[in-house]
Amino acid sequence: MGDIVNLNDRRKKKAREDKAASAAANRARFGRTKGEKKLEEKQRSADVRRLDGAKREKDADEGPQT
Repeated sequence: MGDIVNLNDRRKKKAREDKAASAAANRARFGRTKGEKKLEEKQRSADVRRLDGAKREKDADEGPQT
């Protein structure tokens, strides 16, 4: 005779394994370290400063050009 197997336990075990695999995929896709987030924020703020510094101001006496 074979061993008695509780199918509910097997089903729950499979669900836990699937959830763990999904979590690992999400960590790989979305997870970033604090350092990576900080570096990206620094680069983004540097880009904004560079763009703001390159803006040309309109003279008030020129008015709209048509």
